[in-house]
Amino acid sequence: MEVTLHIPDDVAQRLSASGDDLSRRALEAFALGEYKAGRLMEAQLRQLLGFKTSDALDGFLKAHEVWLNYTMEDLEREREALRRLGCQSISRMRVE
Repeated sequence: MEVTLHIPDDVAQRLSASGDDLSRRALEAFALGEYKAGRLMEAQLRQLLGFKTSDALDGFLKAHEVWLNYTMEDLEREREALRRLGCQSISRMRVE
């Protein structure tokens, strides 16, 4: 799907004065808004923005001060997986 934005020339000129790709900035702003609203998952956001790796997406989100949706349940699930793998130090970790 293609979406077209109509921006008056004088406004577009001002917005693109920084030299950044205005189309890319609009896509990123839209995608971030949808991610924050919970309408996109990380995999969908990565696909939409064309990032090849999760690390690239993580860096993008961090640069925009948007943090991954990581819950206490996610943490506990990962801690349990590490315990099953025999990581002894994980049992000493505490979350407050």
